[in-house]
Amino acid sequence: MKTIDELLGEGVEGRRVFVRADLNVPLDGTTITDDGRIRAVVPTVKALADAGARVVVASHLGRPKGAPDPAFSLAPAAARLGELLGTEVAFATDTVGESARATVAGLADGGVAVIENLRFNAGETSKDDAERDAFAEQLAALADLYVGDGFGAVHRKHASVYDLPGKLPHAAGYLIATEVGVLKKLTEDVRRPYAVVLGGSKVSDKLGVIDHLLERADRILIGGGMAYTFLKAQGHEVGSSLLQEDQIPAVLEYLRRAEDRGVEFVLPVDVVVSEGFPDLKAKAPTEHRTVAADAIPAGFMGLDNGPETNKLYASKLADAATVFWNGPMGVFEHPDYADGTRAVAQALVDSPAFTVVGGGDSAAAVRTLGFDENAFGHISTGGGASLEYLEGKQLPGLVALED
Repeated sequence: MKTIDELLGEGVEGRRVFVRADLNVPLDGTTITDDGRIRAVVPTVKALADAGARVVVASHLGRPKGAPDPAFSLAPAAARLGELLGTEVAFATDTVGESARATVAGLADGGVAVIENLRFNAGETSKDDAERDAFAEQLAALADLYVGDGFGAVHRKHASVYDLPGKLPHAAGYLIATEVGVLKKLTEDVRRPYAVVLGGSKVSDKLGVIDHLLERADRILIGGGMAYTFLKAQGHEVGSSLLQEDQIPAVLEYLRRAEDRGVEFVLPVDVVVSEGFPDLKAKAPTEHRTVAADAIPAGFMGLDNGPETNKLYASKLADAATVFWNGPMGVFEHPDYADGTRAVAQALVDSPAFTVVGGGDSAAAVRTLGFDENAFGHISTGGGASLEYLEGKQLPGLVALED
């Protein structure tokens, strides 16, 4: 895989460089609530601009239906990128149309432009190879070189991620190089003990990664909504907690395999429960209580790990040499149910281990709860991509960047 430094060494001055970034940031109206993914691509864009390239940044945002939708415009992301770069960033109001062509043509050496949301064109995500290829051809007309730096999208077989690199000389940006290097430390060069913390809502979202990690991890800690399927599999009642009964056979098989291989599975011993799901906008105090994990009352749902679980998990992470964490321990967006997620984050901060926060809601939680990002070994920009890599899958966007 060619690196951006090699590309820069060959000279990019005056050349149009298409940077496939991941600017898929959360928005409240037009206000960006977490700019982590935009900040992550700044080093690549700045290096190219400083070398005199004419930089064309492209990304998706959200899930528009293959047509323009103002709610998913990249305009706020373009404005924020300009602020972070300390320079004006031009914005094209379409992807490959008149505005995009004119905006790119108007770039001076060292200039930066962002084109509109790639998913406003149905060809970006099409499962039809010809339709995807046709859109990639139109994108290729905007550039001379391609740099892949949108790690959060490399698990997608999309036009700008998979098809376009084959049409232009290409290289991996700084972010992708960093992300892949980190993931290799979690799969090839692992320092032990290796502890994995998995949370989030659904067991089904993590089946593949659990399967793969059973061959590699020393300890797996389970929290979040997915924990209740594990507790149910052990014969405990879980009230009205999130439950995927169809996944119980798979969970039982994982628990059996873990015991056979000597992998320690750690589940909550107490949980914070309530009779209803909290209002995440109002964040008003709720009626809740802590109960043993095997004594959740009927009609109550588990919404967070309890204090004894938080102590247990901290102790299980204290001696680890490598820790990977993906998925919150509870409904961290509400202050009544954020302690479990906060406790895991704090345990990683306190640990001398190589710690990786696996993107998605985990990364959002770290920022929402006010942790210093530099206190972690690495915070990934791609939760889904990280998980698929750890499952042992080939990621289309990485395959496309290989020579």
